[in-house]
Amino acid sequence: MPVELLDTTPSDTLPIHLVAKDGLENAGLAPEILAWANANRFAGEMGKVLAVPGANGHLAGALFGTGQSENGLAFGALARNLPEGAWHFATQPAQPELAALGVALGGYAFTRYGKKSGRELGLTVPAGVDAARLKRIVESVFLVRDLVNTPTNDMGPSALEAAVRALASAHGAELSVTIGDDLLKHNFPMIHAVGRASDDAPRLIDMTWGQSDAPKITLVGKGVCFDTGGLDIKPPSSMLLMKKDMGGAANVLGLASMIMAAKLNVRLRVLIPAVENSISANAFRPGDVLQSRKGITVEIGNTDAEGRLVLADALALADEEQPAMLIDMATLTGAARVALGPDLPPFYTDDEALAADLSAASVAVEDPIWRMPLWKPYDAKLSSKIADMNNVTTDGFAGSITAALFLKRFVEKTTSWAHFDIFAWNPTDRPHGPIGGEAQAIRALEKVISARFG
Repeated sequence: MPVELLDTTPSDTLPIHLVAKDGLENAGLAPEILAWANANRFAGEMGKVLAVPGANGHLAGALFGTGQSENGLAFGALARNLPEGAWHFATQPAQPELAALGVALGGYAFTRYGKKSGRELGLTVPAGVDAARLKRIVESVFLVRDLVNTPTNDMGPSALEAAVRALASAHGAELSVTIGDDLLKHNFPMIHAVGRASDDAPRLIDMTWGQSDAPKITLVGKGVCFDTGGLDIKPPSSMLLMKKDMGGAANVLGLASMIMAAKLNVRLRVLIPAVENSISANAFRPGDVLQSRKGITVEIGNTDAEGRLVLADALALADEEQPAMLIDMATLTGAARVALGPDLPPFYTDDEALAADLSAASVAVEDPIWRMPLWKPYDAKLSSKIADMNNVTTDGFAGSITAALFLKRFVEKTTSWAHFDIFAWNPTDRPHGPIGGEAQAIRALEKVISARFG
């Protein structure tokens, strides 16, 4: 069960005492609790939890180890290791919002298919923390995780559209969807080409919210609901996690949820090219040359580099109205994971102020991201002998950078653009999230957008 965030401290909540590593003697604990901790060899190691007994076999509280220095999201260990009941921090954490967020995020479980956790846990939101904002963030992260964790038989392009419709309805947003051959009529040829082999028709989902005269913020998310690799088919082992290939779409929806719930003064637009890259007689082929919305012709060097194709058409549409900020998110390249691993998504931008704000926000909210360069000399690697460009390079080097450079060609008018090459998955259990779908970079983005437009 998710952790219930309590706005007030009921009289029957139990205390959580924070203990730094080797800091038992200075933790202000009662003698009997100190004796119990020593008897159990509790030394305040990061993430360790020790329940403290009281009279008549009842609980009296718990100790939580904060290690050498507090890490807010590490408090997620409490969600899995505290006994059931309602709790409060007897010691104010150094970063109370992050500590409470860690606990709340750590309580996530994906229960759609029957696997449930019967535990019930409550936590009083620490003093000075905006409980409403905290709940918005938690709900948005859980939305991302649920969408990514849902397998493609229940999260194909049409089901992803239904999820966007539900979010739009909850916040009074407007929605338009261009489906199937209508993509050709409305000049989205690459979205159509990538998704046409699937029996679940490709579509461009377009959601808008907010006052038309407010600053324009546009979010573009890769919605490849499953990627076989197309005719350049992936090996079986590489398809096991392909349900998460719509993680970019899931993350922009999570960010949109935060923005709309906070009622920020922006005109928000969310664009999701939703497709399944399947194999059939009408699948696009290696060597094909595709027209794009922008007029750039693209030779297909590999059908498994399809995400950048659908994003390109959506980015071209977004760029036409020159928003104040344009963000795209995609599970785009394995090269990003080779370079930085699964937990540290790279981002690319030419906007120095935006880059600085994002980097600072990333540290402040413990939402790791790392800026990578849009290295212009590598742009030539995308050359083609018969078209304006190729969708891949021939040497295999700098795959994440060249993918970003590919997308950059479709963003011409907008001066504040950033591309995030995310993984959208926890490959191992972490205190604030189990193995499975994950929100990445959206808490840092929310902080920046709130500061600029809140």
